Amino acid sequence: MGSFKIISTFLFVLLLFPSFHPKCGASASAEEAAALLKWKASFQNQNNSFLTSWNLQSGNAKNSSILPCIWAGISCIDGSVNRLNLSDWSIEGSLYDFPFSSLPNLEYLDLSQNQIIGKIPPEICNLRNLTHLDFASNQLSGPIPVAMGNLVSLQFLYLSHNNLTGAIPKSLGNLTNLIILYLYKNQLSGPIFKEVGDLKFLTDMELGENQLNGSIPVSIGSLSNLETLYLQNNQFSGSIPKSLGNLTNLIELYLYNNQFSGSIPATFGNLNRLVNLSLDQNHLSGSIPPVIGNLSSLQFLYLYQNNLTGAIPKSLGNLTNLIELALSRNQFCGSIPQELGNLNKLVFLSLFSNLFSGPLPELLCQSGILQNITVFENMLTGPIPKSLQNCSNLVTALLDFIDLSNNKFYGKLSSNWGQCKMLKTLIVAKNNITGGIPPEIGNLTQLHKLDLSLNYLSGEIPREVGKLASMLKLDLHDNQLTGGIPQDLGVLMEFLDLSTNSLNGTLPELLGDLKHLFHMNLSNNVLSQKIPFQIGKLTQLSELDLSRNFFTGEIPSDFQSLQSLETLDLSQNNLSGSIPKALAELPGLLHINLFFNNLEGPIPSGLRACESSRLIKKHVKDKSKELVLIIVLPLLGSFTLLGALFGVLKLHDRRKQNSREEDMEVNKGGLFAICAYDGKALYKEIVRSTKEFSETYCIGKGGCGSVYKAQLPSGEVLAVKRLHNIPNVAKDKSFLNEIRALTEIKHRNIVKLFGYCSNAQHSILVYEYLERGSLAKILSIEEEAKELDWQKRLNIIKGVVHALSYMHHDCSPPIVHRDISSNNILLDPECEAHVSDFGTAKFLRRDSSNWSSLAGTYGYVAPEFAYTMKVNEKCDVYSFGVLAMEVIKGKHPGDLIANLLPSKLEEIELNDLLDQRLLYPNQEIEKNLISILKLARECLLVDPQCRPTMLIISRYLASY
Repeated sequence: MGSFKIISTFLFVLLLFPSFHPKCGASASAEEAAALLKWKASFQNQNNSFLTSWNLQSGNAKNSSILPCIWAGISCIDGSVNRLNLSDWSIEGSLYDFPFSSLPNLEYLDLSQNQIIGKIPPEICNLRNLTHLDFASNQLSGPIPVAMGNLVSLQFLYLSHNNLTGAIPKSLGNLTNLIILYLYKNQLSGPIFKEVGDLKFLTDMELGENQLNGSIPVSIGSLSNLETLYLQNNQFSGSIPKSLGNLTNLIELYLYNNQFSGSIPATFGNLNRLVNLSLDQNHLSGSIPPVIGNLSSLQFLYLYQNNLTGAIPKSLGNLTNLIELALSRNQFCGSIPQELGNLNKLVFLSLFSNLFSGPLPELLCQSGILQNITVFENMLTGPIPKSLQNCSNLVTALLDFIDLSNNKFYGKLSSNWGQCKMLKTLIVAKNNITGGIPPEIGNLTQLHKLDLSLNYLSGEIPREVGKLASMLKLDLHDNQLTGGIPQDLGVLMEFLDLSTNSLNGTLPELLGDLKHLFHMNLSNNVLSQKIPFQIGKLTQLSELDLSRNFFTGEIPSDFQSLQSLETLDLSQNNLSGSIPKALAELPGLLHINLFFNNLEGPIPSGLRACESSRLIKKHVKDKSKELVLIIVLPLLGSFTLLGALFGVLKLHDRRKQNSREEDMEVNKGGLFAICAYDGKALYKEIVRSTKEFSETYCIGKGGCGSVYKAQLPSGEVLAVKRLHNIPNVAKDKSFLNEIRALTEIKHRNIVKLFGYCSNAQHSILVYEYLERGSLAKILSIEEEAKELDWQKRLNIIKGVVHALSYMHHDCSPPIVHRDISSNNILLDPECEAHVSDFGTAKFLRRDSSNWSSLAGTYGYVAPEFAYTMKVNEKCDVYSFGVLAMEVIKGKHPGDLIANLLPSKLEEIELNDLLDQRLLYPNQEIEKNLISILKLARECLLVDPQCRPTMLIISRYLASY
């Protein structure tokens, strides 16, 4: 009893005299307060309103001993600070003066979302009781201190959204109590330390958006509690470890945008809690493991932009919770499984840029809520499924975006599209769609983009389409549409392309209401009468193409209002009058094309004529305007253009095309000339410069003649073909008409024929000179062949395709070359292909039998030509098929042609068809080469009717 009284008395004394408490009481609080005030004093924004309570006068003076505990953002236990939460308090300062040594009882520290700069001091290791540390969303730099590994009580570590550099220290492996580790959005480098496997309690590890590299340590597979693993947007490489399949609690796995290779581990089939799997933008190969179909909780599957192959496993149809499926930009092949129709929660489907074939599954969206579907750039065939075009039910009424372009779909567009009330984008371009545009599309009041280009649509543009008020882009180019342009078009329109159709009539004056329009292409139609002055109201217009129509009258002076105009093409019309001076004053105009009109008068100051009549694609480097100008003048009003070499460039009035024979003059000396130059003067200079066709100047020989290099006194170089054995050619009206027509061909991929001259001694054709020479020569020289990389070779093939498509389908009457070979493909300094040598070309007239003598180069001639002697475009198609294989293989394919025809291309090793002098192509190039080889095989079919037209091939390759 006595001892009890003594203890009671002692406690009573302690309560009456608090000064007898140990130092962890009042004096400890005073020390912590002073330390925190010192740190506050280092802030750049001393007047921070959040910290007004941080001062020695806070509260009652009698309670000054507990000042830190009543300050904003601070909590205490037993008078000592244990929590400091200053998140999003606009602090501008550093951690250098932070009282790490003066807060021994601190457990919770949150300084996130401020403007704290500088490094994390190693003294942070003094906070031994810390369980929660959050420095996220600041401007911290430098490395993560190794001493942080001493914070063994730490459970939550947030350092994301800073500028931290260096490697993740191995010492973090000591933090075995860690539950969350956020280091994402920094500049950390190096590998993940293998000791990460010791963090057994870790549930959330986010290291994405750094510069981490190396392989993922197998030890990560030991983190059995892990639910979230984010490693995206780094530089990790190697294979994905199979041990990740042990993380059976994993809900989200982000490995996208790295350099992972190898296959998708089959062990992923164990991750039955997984909701989000993102492996996109890597170098993964192989097929999708069918066990992925076991992931019944999966809602998001992203595998796009890899090197994955094979077919889509039918088991993906088991993922009935899937909301988004993205498999685009791979090499998947085969048909799209019907089982995907079971995905009744699917909202987003992306399968574009693969090798899928066959039809779209009929049930693809019949039982789902699909809103966005992109399958463009495949080889899908068949009609568009009815379920996709029928939006009358609640299921498909949610369709928002659909892109079916660049496939082989055929059939007609259903009027049911008009019921897809939510549709904003409809793209069915570059297919084989026929019939008309259904007027019901005018019911799509939400439609922003309609692209039906590069099909075979016919009939008129429904006026209902023109009334879509929300339309931003309307692209119907390269179809067979007729009638006029709708009077009303959505006033929000930004892009309008109706080119290459058969539209007629006048331009609607209401086009001037499209104030937001920046691109308008109405070229290659049958539009006529004057260009309405209202076009001058289109002040946002940057590209205007009205070429290849029948517009008359003057160029409107209102064009001076088009201050944003960069490209103007009014060529091949019937425009008259002078060129408005205001065109030269447009600040953005870099390219003007006015050739083949009836314009007259001087070129306005400020416009510079081009050195060539070919259209120039690249912008000029200086601020002067490029002018492509061949103006057809009245007979009494000619002027000098381009200061052309040796004489005046004679151009004829297009209105006198029916009497061209009268224009041909017989000059003194018996010289016949059809030439863009002064024929007599040019002939004399060619004979002089080649020393009367000396072998010294010969650069090539063919069956019809020899080619010479002629350099004129002006410095211009021409290629001159001296023809053999053409008797009485000057009296051959048919031949001369053909030559005259060939001189009018203007295409960037066709060698320009300037003219023809003949007398008793010589008959010559004058061409533009291309210094790199023939493709055959370049491919035969190893060093030069190596310079033609895969991309350049693809461009060469495209160039030939565009040239042949132009000759077959844009010339009237069509032209068949009859001798397409690598000897007749010339390259310019940029390796652009130019088809040459039209000496054996014949014009096709639909009312003739088109019989001709055998011509062409051995190894390129279509088989039917040898025994039928009948000329048609399919002869060139066959020759192109041979040429395409030659460009890819680097030499004539020879016997490979016979081996290719009865086989499936897939059964032949691609490597056997490639030029071994070049490195193996990357994924994208490889895919393009395979597509071209498949096209080449179709071109080489024995039955000419089964070969594609060059127009179809041109459309197919347009996106390459």
